[in-house]
Amino acid sequence: MNIALIAHDQKKNDLVQFATAYQNIFAKHTLFATGTTGQRISEATGLSITRFQSGPLGGDQQIGALIAQNQMDAVFFFRDPLTSQPHEPDVTALVRLCDVYSIPLATNMGTAELLIRGLELGLIEWRNIVKENGGMNE
Repeated sequence: MNIALIAHDQKKNDLVQFATAYQNIFAKHTLFATGTTGQRISEATGLSITRFQSGPLGGDQQIGALIAQNQMDAVFFFRDPLTSQPHEPDVTALVRLCDVYSIPLATNMGTAELLIRGLELGLIEWRNIVKENGGMNE
């Protein structure tokens, strides 16, 4: 499975801790992340991560492009709902794309726990069928 890891500045520590706690599960998948988030997770865990630009510089859009091309299977996006983001339209677009293409999206620790356990149990394997059939919206 292709998994995106994204976190706003105030949530980066939370995502690093989460990735560290579940690195044995994440290690079985192909990981992508926005700039600093990917670097911090890689340094803390040793996981191999394809890194894009930081979110404000287009990283959210780069991950969104993979979603639109049916190449992303799950997104862990630890958002900071209490801080205004200068690239809020990009954030909203990324969340919308997850909804359009039925990509599981965790925006907080509670949902992330459920999604990671689903990955561990193979409950997201339906994504392989979707990819084989060219996507859900075709």
